[in-house]
Amino acid sequence: MSDNVLVAEKRDRVGKGTSRALRREGRTPAVIYGDKKEPVSVSVETKELVKLINKGGFLSNIVEVQVGKTKHNVLPRDIQLHPVKDSPVHVDFLRVSAKSQIAVNVPVVFLNEDKCQGLVRGGVLNVVRHEVELMVPASDIPENIEFDLSESDIGDSIHISSFKLPKGVEPTITDRDFTVATIAAPSGGVGDDTEAEGEEGEEAESEE
Repeated sequence: MSDNVLVAEKRDRVGKGTSRALRREGRTPAVIYGDKKEPVSVSVETKELVKLINKGGFLSNIVEVQVGKTKHNVLPRDIQLHPVKDSPVHVDFLRVSAKSQIAVNVPVVFLNEDKCQGLVRGGVLNVVRHEVELMVPASDIPENIEFDLSESDIGDSIHISSFKLPKGVEPTITDRDFTVATIAAPSGGVGDDTEAEGEEGEEAESEE
Protein backbone atom coordinates (compact mmCIF):
# COMPACT_ATOMS: atom_id res chain seq x y z
CA MET A 1 0.00 0.00 0.00
CA SER A 2 2.92 2.32 0.65
CA ASP A 3 6.57 2.70 -0.29
CA ASN A 4 7.19 4.54 2.98
CA VAL A 5 8.04 2.27 5.92
CA LEU A 6 8.95 3.05 9.52
CA VAL A 7 9.90 0.49 12.15
CA ALA A 8 8.49 1.46 15.55
CA GLU A 9 8.85 0.24 19.11
CA LYS A 10 5.91 0.14 21.48
CA ARG A 11 6.06 2.50 24.47
CA ASP A 12 4.87 1.06 27.76
CA ARG A 13 5.17 4.40 29.52
CA VAL A 14 4.16 7.87 28.42
CA GLY A 15 4.83 11.32 29.80
CA LYS A 16 7.25 14.21 29.39
CA GLY A 17 10.10 12.49 31.20
CA THR A 18 9.85 9.34 29.07
CA SER A 19 9.56 11.40 25.89
CA ARG A 20 12.68 13.43 26.74
CA ALA A 21 14.61 10.22 27.41
CA LEU A 22 13.54 8.81 24.04
CA ARG A 23 14.67 11.94 22.22
CA ARG A 24 18.07 11.76 23.90
CA GLU A 25 18.33 8.23 22.48
CA GLY A 26 17.61 9.50 18.97
CA ARG A 27 13.97 8.41 18.89
CA THR A 28 10.74 10.37 18.40
CA PRO A 29 7.57 9.58 20.39
CA ALA A 30 4.45 8.94 18.33
CA VAL A 31 0.90 7.63 18.65
CA ILE A 32 -1.17 5.49 16.28
CA TYR A 33 -4.93 5.97 16.56
CA GLY A 34 -8.20 5.68 14.66
CA ASP A 35 -10.04 2.99 12.66
CA LYS A 36 -12.11 2.15 15.77
CA LYS A 37 -9.10 0.58 17.50
CA GLU A 38 -7.23 1.40 20.69
CA PRO A 39 -4.43 3.98 20.39
CA VAL A 40 -0.89 2.60 20.45
CA SER A 41 1.99 4.67 21.85
CA VAL A 42 5.21 4.04 19.94
CA SER A 43 8.55 5.60 19.12
CA VAL A 44 10.40 5.73 15.80
CA GLU A 45 14.01 6.39 14.94
CA THR A 46 14.32 10.13 14.44
CA LYS A 47 16.86 9.79 11.63
CA GLU A 48 14.52 7.59 9.59
CA LEU A 49 11.56 9.87 10.33
CA VAL A 50 13.48 12.92 9.11
CA LYS A 51 14.32 11.08 5.87
CA LEU A 52 10.62 10.58 5.20
CA ILE A 53 9.80 14.19 6.06
CA ASN A 54 12.50 15.47 3.73
CA LYS A 55 11.07 13.48 0.81
CA GLY A 56 8.16 15.94 0.81
CA GLY A 57 4.42 15.42 1.11
CA PHE A 58 4.80 13.82 4.52
CA LEU A 59 1.29 14.74 5.66
CA SER A 60 -0.37 13.48 2.47
CA ASN A 61 1.27 10.08 1.96
CA ILE A 62 0.46 6.71 3.47
CA VAL A 63 3.18 5.29 5.74
CA GLU A 64 3.50 1.69 6.86
CA VAL A 65 4.48 1.58 10.53
CA GLN A 66 5.62 -1.83 11.76
CA VAL A 67 5.26 -2.46 15.48
CA GLY A 68 6.63 -5.92 16.26
CA LYS A 69 4.79 -8.30 13.94
CA THR A 70 1.90 -5.89 13.36
CA LYS A 71 1.84 -3.52 10.40
CA HIS A 72 -0.26 -0.36 10.51
CA ASN A 73 -1.11 1.62 7.37
CA VAL A 74 -1.28 5.18 8.60
CA LEU A 75 -1.45 8.77 7.46
CA PRO A 76 0.64 11.33 9.38
CA ARG A 77 -1.84 13.88 10.69
CA ASP A 78 0.23 16.13 12.90
CA ILE A 79 3.92 16.63 13.52
CA GLN A 80 5.27 18.77 16.33
CA LEU A 81 8.68 20.38 15.76
CA HIS A 82 11.22 21.68 18.25
CA PRO A 83 10.90 25.50 18.32
CA VAL A 84 14.66 26.02 17.97
CA LYS A 85 16.17 22.89 16.39
CA ASP A 86 13.20 22.34 14.02
CA SER A 87 13.53 18.59 14.65
CA PRO A 88 10.45 16.38 15.18
CA VAL A 89 9.40 15.92 18.80
CA HIS A 90 6.10 14.04 18.34
CA VAL A 91 3.98 12.59 15.51
CA ASP A 92 0.32 11.57 15.32
CA PHE A 93 -0.48 8.72 12.91
CA LEU A 94 -4.05 8.00 11.78
CA ARG A 95 -4.85 4.39 10.87
CA VAL A 96 -6.46 4.01 7.45
CA SER A 97 -7.91 1.15 5.46
CA ALA A 98 -8.45 0.65 1.73
CA LYS A 99 -12.03 1.90 2.15
CA SER A 100 -11.13 4.97 4.20
CA GLN A 101 -11.96 8.43 2.84
CA ILE A 102 -9.63 11.07 4.26
CA ALA A 103 -9.13 14.82 3.90
CA VAL A 104 -5.69 15.82 2.63
CA ASN A 105 -4.11 18.93 1.13
CA VAL A 106 -3.12 18.23 -2.48
CA PRO A 107 -0.74 20.55 -4.41
CA VAL A 108 -2.02 22.41 -7.47
CA VAL A 109 0.09 22.29 -10.66
CA PHE A 110 -0.37 24.57 -13.69
CA LEU A 111 0.68 23.29 -17.11
CA ASN A 112 1.71 25.08 -20.33
CA GLU A 113 2.40 28.52 -18.86
CA ASP A 114 4.53 29.26 -21.94
CA LYS A 115 1.48 28.66 -24.18
CA CYS A 116 -0.94 30.71 -22.10
CA GLN A 117 -2.10 33.73 -24.14
CA GLY A 118 -2.77 35.73 -21.00
CA LEU A 119 0.75 35.22 -19.66
CA VAL A 120 2.37 35.77 -23.07
CA ARG A 121 0.58 39.13 -23.24
CA GLY A 122 2.12 40.12 -19.92
CA GLY A 123 -0.54 38.89 -17.52
CA VAL A 124 0.32 37.52 -14.10
CA LEU A 125 -0.73 34.14 -12.73
CA ASN A 126 -2.10 34.85 -9.25
CA VAL A 127 -2.35 31.56 -7.36
CA VAL A 128 -4.93 31.90 -4.60
CA ARG A 129 -4.54 28.31 -3.36
CA HIS A 130 -1.27 26.43 -3.84
CA GLU A 131 -2.94 23.43 -2.21
CA VAL A 132 -6.57 22.31 -2.16
CA GLU A 133 -8.10 20.19 0.59
CA LEU A 134 -9.75 17.15 -0.97
CA MET A 135 -11.60 14.06 0.25
CA VAL A 136 -9.74 11.15 -1.29
CA PRO A 137 -9.53 7.35 -0.98
CA ALA A 138 -6.76 6.52 1.48
CA SER A 139 -5.46 3.89 -0.92
CA ASP A 140 -5.15 6.32 -3.84
CA ILE A 141 -4.06 9.81 -2.77
CA PRO A 142 -3.24 11.97 -5.81
CA GLU A 143 0.20 13.59 -5.85
CA ASN A 144 -1.32 16.76 -7.32
CA ILE A 145 -4.16 18.12 -9.42
CA GLU A 146 -3.42 19.81 -12.75
CA PHE A 147 -4.85 22.61 -14.85
CA ASP A 148 -3.85 23.34 -18.46
CA LEU A 149 -3.39 27.09 -18.99
CA SER A 150 -3.21 26.89 -22.81
CA GLU A 151 -6.65 28.42 -23.37
CA SER A 152 -6.55 30.95 -20.52
CA ASP A 153 -6.36 34.71 -20.97
CA ILE A 154 -6.12 37.88 -18.91
CA GLY A 155 -9.14 38.30 -16.66
CA ASP A 156 -9.87 34.58 -16.39
CA SER A 157 -10.62 33.01 -13.01
CA ILE A 158 -9.79 29.34 -12.53
CA HIS A 159 -12.26 27.66 -10.19
CA ILE A 160 -12.11 24.22 -8.60
CA SER A 161 -14.77 23.05 -11.08
CA SER A 162 -12.22 23.71 -13.86
CA PHE A 163 -10.05 20.84 -12.60
CA LYS A 164 -10.64 17.26 -13.72
CA LEU A 165 -10.44 15.44 -10.40
CA PRO A 166 -9.61 11.72 -10.21
CA LYS A 167 -12.39 9.22 -9.58
CA GLY A 168 -13.56 9.21 -5.97
CA VAL A 169 -11.98 12.60 -5.25
CA GLU A 170 -13.96 15.72 -4.35
CA PRO A 171 -13.30 19.04 -2.59
CA THR A 172 -14.04 19.31 1.11
CA ILE A 173 -15.62 22.70 0.35
CA THR A 174 -18.88 21.89 -1.41
CA ASP A 175 -21.01 24.98 -0.87
CA ARG A 176 -19.27 27.13 -3.48
CA ASP A 177 -17.13 26.91 -6.62
CA PHE A 178 -14.08 28.54 -5.06
CA THR A 179 -11.28 30.27 -6.97
CA VAL A 180 -7.90 28.55 -7.19
CA ALA A 181 -6.11 31.09 -9.39
CA THR A 182 -6.63 34.11 -11.63
CA ILE A 183 -4.76 35.67 -14.52
CA ALA A 184 -4.46 39.35 -13.72
CA ALA A 185 -3.48 42.21 -16.00
CA PRO A 186 0.02 43.62 -15.42
CA SER A 187 0.21 46.71 -13.23
CA GLY A 188 1.03 48.91 -16.23
CA GLY A 189 -1.74 47.46 -18.39
CA VAL A 190 -1.49 45.04 -21.27
CA GLY A 191 1.64 45.54 -23.34
CA ASP A 192 -0.04 45.79 -26.78
CA ASP A 193 -2.55 48.39 -25.59
CA THR A 194 0.18 50.47 -23.95
CA GLU A 195 2.22 50.55 -27.15
CA ALA A 196 -0.86 51.55 -29.17
CA GLU A 197 -1.60 54.41 -26.79
CA GLY A 198 2.00 55.62 -27.07
CA GLU A 199 1.81 55.65 -30.88
CA GLU A 200 -1.46 57.61 -30.81
CA GLY A 201 0.13 60.16 -28.49
CA GLU A 202 3.09 60.64 -30.81
CA GLU A 203 0.79 61.15 -33.80
CA ALA A 204 -1.22 63.76 -31.90
CA GLU A 205 1.94 65.68 -31.02
CA SER A 206 3.07 65.60 -34.67
CA GLU A 207 -0.24 67.04 -35.86
CA GLU A 208 0.05 69.91 -33.33
